Amino acid sequence: MTAPQAGSARDDTVAAVVRQWRSVHPGPMEIIGRINRCAALLQQAEDAPLRRAGLSRPEFDLLGALRRTGHELTPGELARETFSSGAAVTKRLKQLTERGLVERRGDARDRRVSHVRLTDAGRELVDGILPEQLAYETAVLSGIDRDGRGELATRLGELLMELEGRLGALRV
Repeated sequence: MTAPQAGSARDDTVAAVVRQWRSVHPGPMEIIGRINRCAALLQQAEDAPLRRAGLSRPEFDLLGALRRTGHELTPGELARETFSSGAAVTKRLKQLTERGLVERRGDARDRRVSHVRLTDAGRELVDGILPEQLAYETAVLSGIDRDGRGELATRLGELLMELEGRLGALRV
C-alpha cells in the first residue's frame, strides 16, 4: 500500500482537505480524516441490507451480539457489548421485542434483572443478512493484497488499543 503523491490524479477526497488545512494548521488530519471518511462510506453501504430488513445499525448490533455470543445476555451486558447506553439498549430492546426478534425473561433471583435472547425469527434475520454484509466487506478489501490487509488490521488494532486506553484521559 503506497500513499498517493500530493496533488496527483490519484488523490482521495481527503487529500485536498489535508492540503488546505496544512497551510492553516498542520495536524493528524491525513490519518483521522481518512479513517472517518472510510467509516462513513462503509457504514452507508453496509447499512443498505439492514434498511431493507427494517433495522437500524444499533438494532442489528444488539441482534448480532446475541447471535455471536450464542447465549442470553442482560441489558447491561448488551450495553457493554455494543458500546451503547443502558437507556438506548432498553429502547431498542422494546422495539425488537415488539417485532418478535428477541424475548426477555425475568431473573428468578433478582426481579430487577432480565435476560434477553434471540427468537428463531431474530436468528433467521441475522443469519440472512450476514452473508451479504460479509460479501460486501470482502469486495471492499479485494483491492488490497493479503499482506496489506494484515498490516492494515495490525495498525488499526494498535490505534484502537491506544484509543481505548487513553480516550478517557484525552477527553478530560
